[in-house]
Amino acid sequence: MALKLKHKTLSGALITEIRQAILSGKYAGGTQLRQDALAETYGVSRIPVREVLFQLEAEGLVKILPQKGAIVSELSRAEIDDVFDLRIMLEPRLLLASAPALNEKDLAELDERQADYVKAIASGERDDYGRLNADLHMAMYHRADMPRSQQIVASLLQTSDRYTRLQLSNEAAMEKAMFEHAELIGLIRARRFEKAGELLVTHIGSVREDLIKVVEGRG
Repeated sequence: MALKLKHKTLSGALITEIRQAILSGKYAGGTQLRQDALAETYGVSRIPVREVLFQLEAEGLVKILPQKGAIVSELSRAEIDDVFDLRIMLEPRLLLASAPALNEKDLAELDERQADYVKAIASGERDDYGRLNADLHMAMYHRADMPRSQQIVASLLQTSDRYTRLQLSNEAAMEKAMFEHAELIGLIRARRFEKAGELLVTHIGSVREDLIKVVEGRG
């Protein structure tokens, strides 16, 4: 799987490959990611591999430990609480700042994002769930003049990708997610922004509870 590209493009392609392998479960939580083995697998030198592992550590997907090197982060209750507490703090704030400024083109884009999300779930395209969920959420927030908050939330949604795949592993969770996304868009269209913010808090909170059940073996 040699990635014969320019350095900058190579690093981007490599991080996409390794990130996807983690998110898909190919590299499970607790797996040691050895630089020499990854370099051989992807046909690159150890230098871009090292850069990618540091980036994945910043994203929360990898932990770099003394004497052990890079280890794929475990799915944990503590991380769920950390990520979703931050999402509940930041996302309603972004929504309330963005929603009143969304125009018809933006609303049409929301409908398209929702349609893509529903299509992926109907087709069982699990590798796309997290990305499409993040795209839909960020499309609701993009008019907010809060670039730092947007950057943080985008990172949190990317970190949530593994959890999203788990949470949407049963039909009830998929139907609930689709319904709540549609309801959010409907409330924004009706300019019921406070109600939309309340629903967003409930939506993020219910995802958290579903994930806790799965991670703790109750789902």
